[in-house]
Amino acid sequence: MVVDRLERHQVPLYVAAILAGAALGLLAPAAGPGLAVAVGPVLGALLYVTFLQVPARELARSLRAGRFLAAVLVVDFVVAPLVVAAVTPALPADVAVRTGVLLVLLAPCVDYVVVFTRLAGGSAGRLLAATPVLLVVQMALLPVLLGLFLGPAAAGAIAPGPFVEAFLGYIVLPLALAWVTQAWAARHRSGERVARAAGAGMVPLMVATLLLVVASQVPGLDGAAAVLGAVPVYVLFLLAMVPLGALVARLLRLGSADARAVAFTGATRNSLVVLPLALAMPAGPVVAATVVTQTLVEVVGMVVAVRAVPRVVAWLLRGAPERPADRAPG
Repeated sequence: MVVDRLERHQVPLYVAAILAGAALGLLAPAAGPGLAVAVGPVLGALLYVTFLQVPARELARSLRAGRFLAAVLVVDFVVAPLVVAAVTPALPADVAVRTGVLLVLLAPCVDYVVVFTRLAGGSAGRLLAATPVLLVVQMALLPVLLGLFLGPAAAGAIAPGPFVEAFLGYIVLPLALAWVTQAWAARHRSGERVARAAGAGMVPLMVATLLLVVASQVPGLDGAAAVLGAVPVYVLFLLAMVPLGALVARLLRLGSADARAVAFTGATRNSLVVLPLALAMPAGPVVAATVVTQTLVEVVGMVVAVRAVPRVVAWLLRGAPERPADRAPG
């Protein structure tokens, strides 16, 4: 099937979309504003199908996976902020750039992290079941953490009105529609067909979103050298979070498959979901360009991580007893 082939080759497709978007943005910078207009509808559709994969009915099951969920929450909301605090001094002084870096690094991924976890042999099913919790917790903590990290600068960087509007329009609404669709699909065959058809659009919509976002934001990088100054911070964050995630998994006595999932949730960030929030800020273009830059670094990093994470986890978990429950497939 076409859908199966797209899913098998989605990582190279995403890389190709980013490269094509960068080329388009550089060769036709005047097209940037027009492409930016198209980002909203495409991103909204992508978030809808992404949230359609977030199983509302699995929320209770994720809460029962005590050790695994504890590891995910500790890595994403304790370890990750500490790592961000450690790398913050290396950030450019530009408030918009610092805001973009903080916005994306403080929000754990809830979409393609499951894809990369599955490719690396991790507990993708458990991680998928935990995504509703991750989404709710990060949206509750993100304004608080931004305020703590930015201090007085947060007042000027975050305009409450557009921020709330973007949050409601791009996160609450798509999530609510997705969960309504799930309920419809659980009761009626027509709803099941709609959900299946929408889910089939995940990879094409991700490709379209990456291409449009990169093509529309690359022209804004011209002369914004401070945005490129965030790249080393993104690389350091990625390199630190993989082993730290595996170490937390070992401390909580998780098996290798679960440890791989924990390492991936710590390393991957929620760039596409926080992008509307970035665009809603007063310095939106620079903040958004900073967020998109993290996407470029992360996608390349994930291609490497799919092979590297199993080796890192195996090395860090040497001699650690594996819990039988943790060997179950995702």
